[in-house]
Amino acid sequence: MQIVLKLGRRLLTSLLLWPLWVSAALNPIAEVEGITEYRLPNGLQVLLAPDESKPTTTVNLTYRVGSRHESYGETGMAHLLEHLLFKGSARHPLVWGEFNKRGLNANGSTWYDRTNYYASFAANADNLKWYLDWLADSMTNSFIAKKDLATEMTVVRNEWEMGENNAAGVLLDKVAASHYQWHNYGKTTIGARADVENVDIDRLQAFYKLYYQPDNATLIVTGKFQVSEVLSWVEAFFAPIAKPQRSLPPLYTLEPVQDGERQVTLRRSGGAPQVMAMYHVSPGSHPDHAAMEMLALIMGDTPSGRGHKRLTEANLASATWAWAAALHDPGFAVFGASLAPGQNTTTASETLLATLETAAAQPITAEELERARSKYIKAWDQQFANSEQVGVALSESVALGDWRFFFLIRDRVKSVRLADVQRVAQERLLPSNRTLGVYLPTGQPQRAPAPAFVDVAQEIKTFVPGKALAQVPVFDVSPANIDARTERGRLAVAGATSGAGVRYALLPKPTRGESVQAKLVLRGGKLASLNGQAEAVALMAALLGKGSVTLNRQQVSDRLDALKTQVAFAYAPGEPGALHVSISSKREHAVAALELVAVLLREPTFDAAILEELKRQAQTDIEAQRHEPEAVLEEALFRRLQPFERGDIRHLRSTEERLTDVKAVTVAGVRALHQQLVGAGELELAVVGDFDAQAMKSAAQAAFGSWPTPVPYERVEFPPVLAQPGRLVFKTPDKQNAVLMLALPLALNEDDADVPALTMATYLFGNGGQSRLWNRIRERDGLSYNVYAATSWAAVDRHSWWMGGAIFAPGNRAKVEAAFRDELEKALAQGFTAQELDQGKSGLLNFRALARAQDAHLATAWARHLHLGRSFLRTAQMDQDIRALSLEQVNAALRRHVVPSRLLWGLAGDFND
Repeated sequence: MQIVLKLGRRLLTSLLLWPLWVSAALNPIAEVEGITEYRLPNGLQVLLAPDESKPTTTVNLTYRVGSRHESYGETGMAHLLEHLLFKGSARHPLVWGEFNKRGLNANGSTWYDRTNYYASFAANADNLKWYLDWLADSMTNSFIAKKDLATEMTVVRNEWEMGENNAAGVLLDKVAASHYQWHNYGKTTIGARADVENVDIDRLQAFYKLYYQPDNATLIVTGKFQVSEVLSWVEAFFAPIAKPQRSLPPLYTLEPVQDGERQVTLRRSGGAPQVMAMYHVSPGSHPDHAAMEMLALIMGDTPSGRGHKRLTEANLASATWAWAAALHDPGFAVFGASLAPGQNTTTASETLLATLETAAAQPITAEELERARSKYIKAWDQQFANSEQVGVALSESVALGDWRFFFLIRDRVKSVRLADVQRVAQERLLPSNRTLGVYLPTGQPQRAPAPAFVDVAQEIKTFVPGKALAQVPVFDVSPANIDARTERGRLAVAGATSGAGVRYALLPKPTRGESVQAKLVLRGGKLASLNGQAEAVALMAALLGKGSVTLNRQQVSDRLDALKTQVAFAYAPGEPGALHVSISSKREHAVAALELVAVLLREPTFDAAILEELKRQAQTDIEAQRHEPEAVLEEALFRRLQPFERGDIRHLRSTEERLTDVKAVTVAGVRALHQQLVGAGELELAVVGDFDAQAMKSAAQAAFGSWPTPVPYERVEFPPVLAQPGRLVFKTPDKQNAVLMLALPLALNEDDADVPALTMATYLFGNGGQSRLWNRIRERDGLSYNVYAATSWAAVDRHSWWMGGAIFAPGNRAKVEAAFRDELEKALAQGFTAQELDQGKSGLLNFRALARAQDAHLATAWARHLHLGRSFLRTAQMDQDIRALSLEQVNAALRRHVVPSRLLWGLAGDFND
């Protein structure tokens, strides 16, 4: 639940009472790799992980309660309570608006073993103090009122309906339900529809009072903050909450050993064929969990996994995957395959099970284990280098029983032996321990080890903490400082068009974990050379990372893992001829990563077998969306609004056209496109993070200086679009979530004078937690989980869009459409208020500052600025324009450009009429 809310002030009374209850200091209990644990007398656990490397703060409060703790008739109660906490308290009655005014990017989530509430924001002591105050107040003083339950229940039900449109997700739910006969892990966190619709407010309030207490919670603060300030605020806000006298009820249900194969067959409209196999495994705190994590990668990774090699490469499936869930009680591991149309589920499931359940005959190899270990550690390191992610990721370790499992599981992965991985595979990947999503014949019954609880205290004794990451100084993300700290220039490319070459922007700065983010955009071709090639260029980009003349696909994957680097290649649909390459690496490997990317770009192998694999995956993805309400509606609306003929690169293709185009792509065609379009004649390179600027320039010059683009780049123009007003309705049977979309073309670009005002008007109308649409359709009427309005600004052409939409239950179509129209009419007739504008400016500017604190965003922004001949002065000017907006300008811009009679409305869902 993405939320953007407002902050309030601490009552003077609490400050006056300070001497009666505050202690002199909170003493550290434990310290691991830069994370320090404290505890209040009332039982609240506090984890602090200061990180000065970037000016953001993340606060996360985790309660050790989830769907596992629900009783009969209470399924979904933990998740519903998560929603209701944002309905406020006597001191904080308008939580959504308060968050929005402060510009907090906040969220709440519920899982099997825990519920958490977290927010990230540009570092600000007042925001941090307020958010801690709100968390403390919400712990025991939230309304949890019957009047709020009436509307929020329907919102949660709509969220449930949204999930019901995902065939693969529903199959996973059904498999889990059959897999667990007694334990609550077999019930979805969102709950049964009947329980959500009929929840008793007294039981919900009792659930809240039982579990939302300091002795059942862990407060986690990461990022930029003053430790002494946070400790004083924690004492001020949380210490007055009395330690509860109750004892939490013990949960003693263990799922018995499964005694035979189980199966589930799901039949629903639309989606792609799927098969999946689920196995009972040990808790996440058990030493065997590390081995199961390795088995998930060994079996499910692409391209090294056994599943990929035996199903995907053999044309029995379009993709394979695996997931080992780390849960408090004995949990599950699930392995699956997605199938393209025409592929046989029986053959795929038999091959999948033969791959998984033959560990005795085909033992795990040392090479497979080391490859999986390297991939896991790379992902862990990248997560730990991001303080925002760490603050939330610790929730899962807290839910296991001790936050230090975050590090202990990593260490167990580092040291897990091949013999243990082999043993766990033979003990767990058994027919009698499995539930399958399709039919299979019965095998010989075998028994997995009996489930048992883990002595957490005993297990944690073996844990030896590693070294903490080095602290780095804060980086000022003001546009002026970004410009001042960035080195810009151009590298010559032999044979390139005059004035072209490699434009670069290099922003070296200390980062947590010495991380580096880079963005390359290679531009080539013109309209004539791109027409008819939409699917071919997409597949060409996908192939670029799959092997070179000197490195095969597996070697590329292994090399990237060794360099602790992630790379993505993609053509941007709205920017024909622009190949985008994103790189995430570390200081010691950044130059080598760029050199490897250059090899992949210049010397791709374009393997025919891999191309066929990617074509099958593309067909699977297209078919999976064929009957989805959102896809059906988006195709219809924008095909009507995009007046380009079939074959034009700007043409929005139908499902059938896309399938036809995918099938027509050949290796020869892809190679010809690469030879024409891809080169360094016009290339933007932006690098942000901890790297050597001179070494990066030298590497770029060596890699790209002799590689001109064969067909020089000519920007493809997008002319203004004429409005096509009307109302389109599509029936999508057997889809329990419906969609509303509306679109209005704008003959503007981002340099037009009205852009700041219309951006703000749209933000106030439908792009924030305090917006008109949110307050009406989401909050007051409880009709939609997600409702919005947005603008999409073109950089050069006058080809921009104003859009809106909502999801809802099909039976609420008339109410949702009427409410949307009503709020739009009111906004146009009455305008916004001065208070709304003041809050909107604060929220929008804070969001823009938060975006600049993300290095990947900075790299992407610099690449765009280089192409347009700009700098962050443009960003500063936009901020200044937003601050200077008057109410008259905002209201006038909305009325001038958003004309109801020009809107194209569309609806899709399982409607009765």
